[in-house]
Amino acid sequence: MSLRLTILGKSPSWQDRDGACSGYLVEAAGLRLLIDCGNGVFAKLRRYAAYERIDAVLVSHLHADHLLDLVPFAYALRYGPSLRPDRPRLHAPPGARLALRRLCGAWASDTLIEDAFELREYDPDRGLELDGIRVRFQSVPHYVASHALELTVDGERDRLIFSADCGPNDELVEFARGAALLLIEATLLEAGPDEPAGHLTAAQAGAIGRRADVGRLVLTHFSDQLDPAQLRGQAETAFGRMIELAGEGEIYEI
Repeated sequence: MSLRLTILGKSPSWQDRDGACSGYLVEAAGLRLLIDCGNGVFAKLRRYAAYERIDAVLVSHLHADHLLDLVPFAYALRYGPSLRPDRPRLHAPPGARLALRRLCGAWASDTLIEDAFELREYDPDRGLELDGIRVRFQSVPHYVASHALELTVDGERDRLIFSADCGPNDELVEFARGAALLLIEATLLEAGPDEPAGHLTAAQAGAIGRRADVGRLVLTHFSDQLDPAQLRGQAETAFGRMIELAGEGEIYEI
């Protein structure tokens, strides 16, 4: 096993009953990396890892359901009993500093998150090196700038792709081609005719997985109010073989 992925939250922009929005714990090469930190994620994180031992957080885009729990995470780092001598790194998209200051300024110091984390705005064109994990980015269509992520462990060929939030696009197909695992959003059962394409249906997610010829396809970012059998059926018809539905606490190893 070179990389372990634990699902902390898979809800869309509103939480499942007893659930959490976007949040995924990646452990590899001695690094503990949290991808996204949406509402409800911090409490879920504490079930599976000590928050003070998270090395870095990586945010895919600047929507609340992918970053809102940075606020309680920051409070815990600043004022909790488990203090650490350094700050975990927070890698966020361009514009994050201003957006996070506006978020925190509503009820706390506007630098709350910056005081708790070492904030770095990443360049999507350059990628990141995170202590044994390499990250590449691919811009994908959404209502704000959003970035799919590719994670690889030094010395390994297998790749984990996270779609982030996106509408149908060819770029993700090429970005994910041949990946061991594609964790892909499937917010919708049916596309709305009058809405911009900022999310995927389960069928569209399956089609992307098939075209990209990925090893495993895992759907995420869907509500517990949707019928899982319908999601699975639509995705598997398009993918051509079995798919998996993300669930809290599910672990995937590549």
